Amino acid sequence: MTERRAVLSGSTFEEQIGYARAVVHGDWVQVSGTTGFDYTTMTISDDVVEQAEQCLRNIGAALAEAGCAFADVVRVRYILPDRDDFEPCWPVLRRCFGDVRPAATMLVCGLADPRMKIEIEVYAQRSAR
Repeated sequence: MTERRAVLSGSTFEEQIGYARAVVHGDWVQVSGTTGFDYTTMTISDDVVEQAEQCLRNIGAALAEAGCAFADVVRVRYILPDRDDFEPCWPVLRRCFGDVRPAATMLVCGLADPRMKIEIEVYAQRSAR
């Protein structure tokens, strides 16, 4: 039987909405759309670049708990309400994904909370390396 395990971050959103930060299913790790909230304080910066950095810290923690790393990411989705906020984030995103070169998509759409300026979702394969 294929292993299926939920990875929880402790975010209040997970409990309120009913989802996991990530799900491990066999060798695959699917990380939910992750915003720039610091889950220990439930605060979020007003700056999109700082939000992107926090998104990646949150994602990195979920990947580590799932037994993989950014090097295992095969797909990333960036979701932003304002397309002009994407380019300032590129250097931060390149630090995590520049050598990995996952398939990527950027979408422009509204997010659940007007303070959220970026949401990032990744899929990783633990056996990819």
